[in-house]
Amino acid sequence: MSSFDVAIIGSGPGGYVAAIRCAQLGMKTAIIEKYNTLGGTCLNVGCIPSKALLDSSHHYEHAIKHSESHGVEISGTIEANLEKMIARKQTVVDQTCAGVKFLMDKNKIELFTGVGSFKDATHINIKDSAGKVIEIEAKNTIIATGSKPSQLPFATVDKERVITSTEALKLREIPKHLVIIGGGVIGLELGQVYRRLGAEVSVVEYADRIIPTMDASLSKELTKVLKKQGVKFYLKHQVKNVKNTGEEVIITATDKKDKEVSFTGDYCLVSVGRSPYTKGLNLEGIGVQITEKGQVETNAYLQTNIANIYAIGDVVKGAMLAHKAEEEGTMVAEILAGQKPHIDYNLIPGVVYTWPEVAAVGKTEEALKEEGVAYKVGQFPFRALGRARASNDLDGFVKILADKETDEVLGVHMIGARCADLISEAVTAMEFRASAEDIARMSHAHPTFTEAIKEAALAATEGRALHV
Repeated sequence: MSSFDVAIIGSGPGGYVAAIRCAQLGMKTAIIEKYNTLGGTCLNVGCIPSKALLDSSHHYEHAIKHSESHGVEISGTIEANLEKMIARKQTVVDQTCAGVKFLMDKNKIELFTGVGSFKDATHINIKDSAGKVIEIEAKNTIIATGSKPSQLPFATVDKERVITSTEALKLREIPKHLVIIGGGVIGLELGQVYRRLGAEVSVVEYADRIIPTMDASLSKELTKVLKKQGVKFYLKHQVKNVKNTGEEVIITATDKKDKEVSFTGDYCLVSVGRSPYTKGLNLEGIGVQITEKGQVETNAYLQTNIANIYAIGDVVKGAMLAHKAEEEGTMVAEILAGQKPHIDYNLIPGVVYTWPEVAAVGKTEEALKEEGVAYKVGQFPFRALGRARASNDLDGFVKILADKETDEVLGVHMIGARCADLISEAVTAMEFRASAEDIARMSHAHPTFTEAIKEAALAATEGRALHV
């Protein structure tokens, strides 16, 4: 029987990063993955493939709608080849997953392919696809099994017409009418992909706004922009039934006045969040505590009630984000090595990769009001930036929330071009507990999109924004 200092179950961003850090710190490390490819949901059917399709569809949309205004005249017809886009997406996925395998080999991490199941606190059975079982011993184990798409009891996902994000990433045709249940990140990103390619897209959302966990101002602006792009929104609508008739899907819902309405599309994307995945681990058998939401219960050190078993990523409480899982994987590895790392969960940024992009870190304005915190607001529009005018990316703004008394930055919320990258400046500033004045005094290169952050900080400090 092979013995290890640590075994990680799951090779997504949390799992493989934890494995690398454990190996760097001198631990004999094993990683267990049930599929024949590494990288988990993020690399295979989540973050990476969706961004590849977003990028391809962005190129197509830019060619047909914006090239001429830049003096680029294209003769003949421009067509979207979905098959080639999907193939390119898969190439990106394959290369990225191969990169993870390279890192496992480089760091001398032993890979086991199969379903990992606890025999007891220090022994794990691994069953491969042929049914063969091997057993390994691990002084410590990190559960990093991630999540799966949540489903609705009245919407049977047949993977043909009624689909999840996994199937949406490999459709064989551009939908005529894609009906999306859920106005969260995943649904909006995939909805924009197919809207760009010519599909009619309708988003049916139970809440009164899209991206409901983010600052309301971002939701309002993104709704306005996506409507301008042709996406239709039906808010405060509760879906009651989803029926696949063969060639189309009929979605029945009630609106905010409790009136029954129906939507008919050739595809229905069920995008109502994700659920922790612990199937097959035998957690109950060894006594690992699970929350009522199906999450693995952990303490502040991501340790379960069994001292040598830890859990990270989507399978524990908190935002289901790849970069959160990475930070948690690193933290557990360093705890096992006797170090004292920390994570400030308030400073984990959130991003929506539509165009314009949406990004945020820290407290929302709604949260500050609820907590009774006195704050001030500085906001600056992208259309006032020279760089934004040069690229014709005029939609959006940066909003900074700062403590009214101390001027410490409490939250930064932005929507616009390259916000997925810009948000890191805010994270860095807030990690060092910067004030709005600190950011306002920093020199920002001109012309850049980052100038919007400086101007928003200026606006938060006695209304000193210079370019509005």
